[in-house]
Amino acid sequence: MSIARFQRLWRSVEELFPERHLYVRSGGEIRGYVLSTGKQLLGAGLVAITALWMGVCSASMLVGALSISTEDQQIIKMRAYYERLGADRQARLNSAVAQLNETNGSVDELAASVEKRHAALSILLSDFRGVPGATAALTPAKPRLLASNSPIQRIQSTRLDQDRLIDAAETFAKSRAERLRLAFRLAGLNAESYVSRGAALGGPLIEAKDPRALAAVLDVDEGFASRIQHASSDMGAMRALNVAAQKLPFGRPTSAPQLSSSYGVRLDPFTHRPAFHSGLDFPAAMYTPIYTTAPGVVSFTGTRSGYGNTVEVDHGGGFKTRYAHLSAIGVRVGQRVAIGQRVASMGSTGRSTGPHLHYEVWSDGSAQNPNRFLRAGQYVQQAN
Repeated sequence: MSIARFQRLWRSVEELFPERHLYVRSGGEIRGYVLSTGKQLLGAGLVAITALWMGVCSASMLVGALSISTEDQQIIKMRAYYERLGADRQARLNSAVAQLNETNGSVDELAASVEKRHAALSILLSDFRGVPGATAALTPAKPRLLASNSPIQRIQSTRLDQDRLIDAAETFAKSRAERLRLAFRLAGLNAESYVSRGAALGGPLIEAKDPRALAAVLDVDEGFASRIQHASSDMGAMRALNVAAQKLPFGRPTSAPQLSSSYGVRLDPFTHRPAFHSGLDFPAAMYTPIYTTAPGVVSFTGTRSGYGNTVEVDHGGGFKTRYAHLSAIGVRVGQRVAIGQRVASMGSTGRSTGPHLHYEVWSDGSAQNPNRFLRAGQYVQQAN
């Protein structure tokens, strides 16, 4: 029965691709070529495979272009947001100046207000202690006071300087937190899930959900308390994301700058057919140092089929990195390693055409695109 079906199928193919004769005349001679059904099928197959390969490549390029476009849009949105934020800060500062100019309060009342705001600022700024760049960013230039200025003018100038300081704190914390959020999005991660895990890092200023309650606790006006709360909340988010980023594979596994193969479908160098490539290939000289991209524990050292000499590091949270085709391994299973620690040397073991590092990032048992993590790492460095 199956033979009869095959015969009917073959007759259909022969009707679609009947035997054809091709005659070529050259120099007075005529040569004939017979294009059998089989040869036509082979040619049609090659054309179909080529068309499929071109379609896959075009789709990959389109996806890459769309991805870059999305990143550019995120950056444009961030710039527009900070421009609006700066304009809003300036408007509030101008309003504060007008209010201070119209005040009829006594020197004692103004001095008490300044002291309370200063105490609130001291609590906030303690959260910024030790953060790279915070000292320079949170030291706004004070206005030059003349000896002839009255005590009220001096107190008012101090209040304005406090407004500038809280503005600087809000901008500093917000910009760092947003840049880290963008880095997590580039890596395909949900930044808010990491913020919620480290919410305790926000400190006591964000425990009071209602700005009015915080204003009562700090004994300052509600507007100033709200701004302090926002700055503290952004600082808590920044700290939580920064702590999480230090545990994720955002580093570079080697100093080699070039890539010979990216993540995704490529032409296999051995079979010359389309095949999925689950990592990045970094070509360089033999024995080039290989570094861990995040702290963790070595979970495997040895030989894996196709990978040759391999090191795998478990970073916790479901993340794992793999370093393959190594010439030498310098760590053992169970050993704790820090980010940037040398674990091996580049080689050409396993299924390899020359010295290079094959680098993979895994999350919850699935291979991820390491390029996304490398780009995210660049944003994390800029946020520090």
